[in-house]
Amino acid sequence: MKPDHWPAAFTARIAQEMREARKAAGLTMGEVAQGCADRGLTEITEQSVKNLESGRKASMTIADFVVLADVLGVPPVTLLFPLGTSATVEVLPGREVSTWDALAWFTGETPMDKPAPEGTARNVLDVFRNHGDLVSAARASTALAKERRRAASTTLDRARRATLLERAEGYEEHAFEDCQELRAFRGRMRERGLVPPALPDELAFVDQPDIPTHPEDGE
Repeated sequence: MKPDHWPAAFTARIAQEMREARKAAGLTMGEVAQGCADRGLTEITEQSVKNLESGRKASMTIADFVVLADVLGVPPVTLLFPLGTSATVEVLPGREVSTWDALAWFTGETPMDKPAPEGTARNVLDVFRNHGDLVSAARASTALAKERRRAASTTLDRARRATLLERAEGYEEHAFEDCQELRAFRGRMRERGLVPPALPDELAFVDQPDIPTHPEDGE
């Protein structure tokens, strides 16, 4: 494809994905336009949606794109790169790559032979992804520890209660370690001048000076 044709073709592909997403969501063009208006973007009318889907409108702003993706209920990146429905995509003028490679490049997930240098955009993305993984692990282990202790507390049989309490302590130790690791990681982020994401309510205690030994102590 000639470089001067690429912008229109790129927009047309996005418009096609939007059309498919609209149909999958069971929305009419008028409902899409109303959804945009509800979000404060009144310039997207039913006619402009129709023009976009038909190809008569060959461009859109980033603001239009983001709002439309929200109205359609799909991640914006999936409109840019039709993963699962197209094997390759012309990610840049004259540069045809696999759709997954294009998406991974866009989100900063392109595999690298070695870690990105500290402070680079790719490195910052990796840091926040690692933080997300640690939050997920801490949430899961903390919830499981609480569940095990509550199960023990409702057991009337003394022998079984003792066994369950012993098991609960093991789960709590695991949760404690996960929370300590998360706390240390957030500290390293702050030392680098990065602002860690807000923690979910059940993990708010992680940012306190002393993490409680038992997860339920942080409630």
